[in-house]
Amino acid sequence: MKKIIALFSLILMTACNSVYIKPGTMEPGTKVYAQRGGYSMSRSIKERLEEHGFDVTVGKLKNEYSVDVDKFEMPKDTKYIVRVNEHEESFMPWWCVFNGFWWWKFSVSIADQKTGEEILSWRGRGCQNSSLRKLDRFLDELEIKK
Repeated sequence: MKKIIALFSLILMTACNSVYIKPGTMEPGTKVYAQRGGYSMSRSIKERLEEHGFDVTVGKLKNEYSVDVDKFEMPKDTKYIVRVNEHEESFMPWWCVFNGFWWWKFSVSIADQKTGEEILSWRGRGCQNSSLRKLDRFLDELEIKK
């Protein structure tokens, strides 16, 4: 009985995603500011945004003696800001065997710098490949279709 309860709890935890999205609000080809560094989710978001036609920048260092995140200047023509908070990924070969092997826990926010609106708020956890598929769907939904 304990095994059944543990298995059921584990299955419930695998689909823990909460998403708020404003469809048709991101204009492809515009500048997106993202923080430097991060784990796999941060890197993947930057890559996916570039694949979707956005100009991703991490800003210029304001003071050559400091590399704090707060010491970077954002270009004036920045339209969107991406913020990713993530835990270190976990290697889960038994759970994510056909889905990227890595387990991610994260929080992602995309805000329109000009209007101050948050257009994507996503808190989730999941295997690498399924999280990337969700990210692609969200970016497709966010893009303004011409």
